[in-house]
Amino acid sequence: MSTSTPQASTPQASTPQASTPHASTADAAPAVRPLTTRDAETLIEAAVRAAEALGVRGSVTVVDAGGHLLGFRRDDTAVLISGETSTRKAYTALQLDAPTAELVDLVRPDGLFHTLPTALDRPLLFLAGGVPLHRDGRLIGAIGVGGGAPDQDHQIATTAIAEADLA
Repeated sequence: MSTSTPQASTPQASTPQASTPHASTADAAPAVRPLTTRDAETLIEAAVRAAEALGVRGSVTVVDAGGHLLGFRRDDTAVLISGETSTRKAYTALQLDAPTAELVDLVRPDGLFHTLPTALDRPLLFLAGGVPLHRDGRLIGAIGVGGGAPDQDHQIATTAIAEADLA
């Protein structure tokens, strides 16, 4: 009595089709190094120096491209609300990819974004001091400063970005 065992079939290697539904790697945008906690620490240190030069006691928040907190510091003598304002400014700058100083007029009663500050689950804040962060032309996060006058907060944020040189 002879038993034969079926031969196991080996899968044939398939050759890729000429037209695949996926974009080729040549067409894909080059990867951009994301904002890191080290970048956030560098930004915060630069912002602290800029704030001290102006005599401002406040808070600094750095968020990544997803709006997640990467770094935060509040001066011991800063008003408590500065922590909340710096965080909301950073988040607003990130979400709209624009410095908050440029958005203030848009939320006035006749402005394009009049209802936007209260329309979302996470409130936005349209006061100067939030600035988006870019690397190789791509949005990678944002910094927010609170505690001084709006123009001081904006100056502190932009000075920190220039000093940190995130390129």
